[in-house]
Amino acid sequence: MKEVILIKLGEIVLKGLNRKNFEDRLIKNIKHRLHFVGPCKVKNAQSTITVTPLFDDVDIDEVENCISRIFGIAAFSRVCAVGKDLEVIKTSAAEYLADHFSRIKSFKVEAKRSDKSFPYTSPEIAREVGGFLADTFPEVAVDVHDPDAVVTVEIRDAAAYIHSEVKRGAGGIPVGTGGKAAVLISGGIDSPVAAYMMSKRGIELTAVHFASPPYTSERAEEKVAQLLKKVSAYSGMITMYTVPFTKLQEEIRDKCHEEYFTIIMRRFMMAIAERIAADNDCQALITGESLGQVASQTIGAIACTDEACNMPVFRPLIGMDKEEIISISRKIDTFDISIQPYEDCCTVFTPKHPRTRPVLKNVKAEQNKIDFEPLFREAIENVKITEI
Repeated sequence: MKEVILIKLGEIVLKGLNRKNFEDRLIKNIKHRLHFVGPCKVKNAQSTITVTPLFDDVDIDEVENCISRIFGIAAFSRVCAVGKDLEVIKTSAAEYLADHFSRIKSFKVEAKRSDKSFPYTSPEIAREVGGFLADTFPEVAVDVHDPDAVVTVEIRDAAAYIHSEVKRGAGGIPVGTGGKAAVLISGGIDSPVAAYMMSKRGIELTAVHFASPPYTSERAEEKVAQLLKKVSAYSGMITMYTVPFTKLQEEIRDKCHEEYFTIIMRRFMMAIAERIAADNDCQALITGESLGQVASQTIGAIACTDEACNMPVFRPLIGMDKEEIISISRKIDTFDISIQPYEDCCTVFTPKHPRTRPVLKNVKAEQNKIDFEPLFREAIENVKITEI
């Protein structure tokens, strides 16, 4: 017996004439991610992808863990692959599922016969395998209506596959099929979740982080790198651009009215991020804003922020409340990192009474008190690049 992983496709199957492009990209992503686990054969046939470790020392648990985080996969199963002989299937099912059967009280068998040359129909396979398992494990009852476990036998072109558990995949569509975008990443809870959600829609990520030493510490930057590492478990590699932002923030503090600090800071961030994004062939920006969550996230403030750039701005969290965002951050294991007490530059020079309904012409008048273009160029020339 050999254990392999069977992968079921999700919304990719609805892509019509473009379906092959999505499948090819998914297979490429699987191969790339499994490269770090061990050599595996990845094959696509009959709307199912089969992942087979090539050597016995490849950790099948780690293969399964890796596959669970790849976007484009609706479901997957760890299965036993055996020859297409009914007697072999029956005895192999009993051996492979013995441990599982020791923990359940009832079961049923379902069969799927993709290889129509196999001499038994699906109901016949289910009846034969079910009867053999019932005889082998008499303490486990047959229950076709509400069983503790469903044993599935799939007869496919290369082998017969036996399993009793289907696990939910990461969903979405393969990374790289939705284009490229730059996410403005802070050390908070929201932006890593926004990055994850857009990656789930096939977006290949570049990250832009703003640092303001000495007001922010190296630990704050390390925290952001840790957050991106968690996101990269789903998205694949991310290039992080750390932008030195101190001079710009000090100029805002020294020359602009306090109530405009936050909105002007965010406009500068968007303008710089757009230039970095364009240099990396990105087509959009991503932020973690949620409508009304803070003063800079009102409709008026968001409109003023968007005016500073020409690229589309994706805000996947815009209609979420904090509990929904926290729930996803726990799922992707970023929450505990996000709440570490290392502040990012968004907390530097925070006004006591920020404008919640800014007027664009007034914002621009305040912004134009600063000769910001040379500072933009200096900041971009001195970015730090980190591969996550």
